[in-house]
Amino acid sequence: MKMKKSVLTIIILIFVAFGLFAWIKTDKVHENKSEELVFWTLQLGTFSDYITPIIKEFENKHPGIKVSWVDIPYSEGGKRTLAAIMSDNPPDLINATPDFSTLLAQKNTLYTYKDSEQYLPSVMQSLTTDGGKTYYAIPFYATTAITFYNTALTDKMGLKDIPKTYEQMYALSKTALEKTNAYITMPTINENDTFLKILNKYDLATPENINSKSAVELVNGYKELYQKDFIPKESLTQTHRESLEKYMSGQIVFYNGGGNFLNLIKENAPDIYEKTDVSTQITGKNGKYDFSLMNLIIPKNAKHKELAVEFAKLLTNEEHQLEFAKITTVMPVNKYTLENEYFTDEQNDIQSKTRVLSAKQLKNALPPIADKDFKGLINITNKTIAEIILDKTNTQKGLDDLKTWWEKH
Repeated sequence: MKMKKSVLTIIILIFVAFGLFAWIKTDKVHENKSEELVFWTLQLGTFSDYITPIIKEFENKHPGIKVSWVDIPYSEGGKRTLAAIMSDNPPDLINATPDFSTLLAQKNTLYTYKDSEQYLPSVMQSLTTDGGKTYYAIPFYATTAITFYNTALTDKMGLKDIPKTYEQMYALSKTALEKTNAYITMPTINENDTFLKILNKYDLATPENINSKSAVELVNGYKELYQKDFIPKESLTQTHRESLEKYMSGQIVFYNGGGNFLNLIKENAPDIYEKTDVSTQITGKNGKYDFSLMNLIIPKNAKHKELAVEFAKLLTNEEHQLEFAKITTVMPVNKYTLENEYFTDEQNDIQSKTRVLSAKQLKNALPPIADKDFKGLINITNKTIAEIILDKTNTQKGLDDLKTWWEKH
């Protein structure tokens, strides 16, 4: 009997031991299983040396979290993001364009947050639908156009002061042609939201002001420039790329573009680069500057919303924004980064001058136009302005019709 009891005890101990081993093994598997935070970017795969260490930094702070970074082609961004957001398992953090971010916010599909302390107020104004109580996107990086000009041509024109406003620049149109045989500039009137940005600089890009006397005068000014051949005919049909080509071949005096184009000029037209200087972006009556922005958005049904906000803020903190700016030609959206001497100390070279000018402009930036059908607004505006300039419709009637469309949409 004692023998049987001993054998039974041994068997029980063996089962307990196996059970304990299985429990420990299962617990270890559970312990080692990581939660996945999915992060999408738009065509930033070449910057893995910058992004990967930030991911490691975040993962070290959160041992149970693994960041899965997926880089997708820019052309597929909108389509894939929309499909992902409509699914039950979207990415946690997505790199998106501002117009697409706004559209998704208006459809109430994005997670909102409150703390915007580290970012430029001028930038944050464009990312809210409730006056700044909450924000539907986290800014990632920005660009702001500056004015490039050919000093050999401005010298021929006898210019002592570089124009700062559209009125000052276009007043020089005839002089430019007569003294240099070059156009003063090539405004890409029908490219994306170019003309809406111009209207915005005059506080005219609203349904209330779009058909005002001031708007009529502004549009008629461009109509006159076009019909008198003071700007190239391609101004209605071509893009900033063709405008840049004209600048690099000495056919225009002034070119409006982001600081990143400076390197293109240097590589493709070194002789023009040697004659190039930069000035502030041309402004309208409100004296403010437009800018372009890339955002980070968080779907409302993402699994790790708070962690996504934390990761986005790490990605855009003072240190990492400075690092990103130094390896690219984009501008930071972190207000503390912009106070770094890299953006305030102008050396005796055009590259640092471009950076300093861009940084100053971002601090006095004009929030982009927000509209629930921004693409539609761009299309109807460009169509209307083209018809007016080509004399296919009366200016007042065209702008009245634009106002009616805007109010209905």
